[in-house]
Amino acid sequence: MTRRFDIVFIGLTLSSSWGNGHATTYRSLLRGLNAAGRKVLFLERDVPWYASSRDLEDPDFCTLAYYRSLDELLSRYVETVRRAGAVIVGSYVPDGIEVIDALEALGLSRLCFYDIDTPVTLARLDQGDEEYVALRQIPLFDTYFSFSGGEVLDRLQVDYGARLALPLYCSVDADRYRPVDEKPVWDLGYLGTYSPDRQPTLERLLIEPARRLPHMHFVVAGPQYPEGISWPPNVTRIEHLPPHEHVRFYARQRFTLNVTRTDMIAAGWSPSVRLFEAAACGTPIISDAWRGLDELLPENEAIVIARSGEDVCETLTQTTPERHRAIAEEARRRVLRSHTGRARADQLLEALRGLPSRSEIRSNHREMARPL
Repeated sequence: MTRRFDIVFIGLTLSSSWGNGHATTYRSLLRGLNAAGRKVLFLERDVPWYASSRDLEDPDFCTLAYYRSLDELLSRYVETVRRAGAVIVGSYVPDGIEVIDALEALGLSRLCFYDIDTPVTLARLDQGDEEYVALRQIPLFDTYFSFSGGEVLDRLQVDYGARLALPLYCSVDADRYRPVDEKPVWDLGYLGTYSPDRQPTLERLLIEPARRLPHMHFVVAGPQYPEGISWPPNVTRIEHLPPHEHVRFYARQRFTLNVTRTDMIAAGWSPSVRLFEAAACGTPIISDAWRGLDELLPENEAIVIARSGEDVCETLTQTTPERHRAIAEEARRRVLRSHTGRARADQLLEALRGLPSRSEIRSNHREMARPL
């Protein structure tokens, strides 16, 4: 492949949304880049667990290609990668450390990292766990784009040696996520893959209220939940919900629940894509609390913060239609203003434009070394 691309992403997956939050994050961002007129190549490791559950095999907003090994990546795409305006490696890429080292050796124009799991990454590095990026590699990147903002950015630069750390939150494709005419079926719903550290919050903020409000209806959609969970009879379970069904799913809920992983809560400023999707669809959100959330969606104006099951029960039973509508409208207004795929693409492009290419840096260094 010798075509020149503005940006090459090497990420976990674009083709399959099964059991991960990466695919929808990349899809929104890459659609935004396409709308901005940028040519993008996404390189994905061809692994069986995603190959068997792909829900986007031929995107119309970028070029998607697969590689089966590091050797194939380098032999088949090395010239394409070299010619790209920027190369961005994502978190959780298989053999990520080897991939990064190989790219660094190529003398690329710009090499960046996009961490869609920043708090998890840093917690792992602190424990000596270097699954997909090594501590020594963080200073190699021209920019470390982070799923998390706030204090994490300072930590990345001061404690981990990042040259430049910038926030690049997830986003929503506003053309696909919008209000639709559906009658609510469930009073409260949740969309997310099972996670042991999220499960206690799900128990407290959805399963407990379901038991206390047997006349209401609840739903949990997502894979990998253990068989031993005791679901109340008024909780509907959906094993997997592909992205093209998300809009209708949100529309059929009176409220939707956002539950945050422990590492994300500790870091703060780590919004889930589900927040932006639900808001864009006009579904009011009940969320657990974490630092930075109020800066995105102010409490009691654009979101309801629940600290207990009692808070959830009170919201479900006492919210008036006028307040329900006002919360939904304010959240949608804020998300469409600042958190669409196009807005995030513009953010990324502005950051990349501010980076001198490595060839320019090398040229400047040669000029400085010349005798006067």
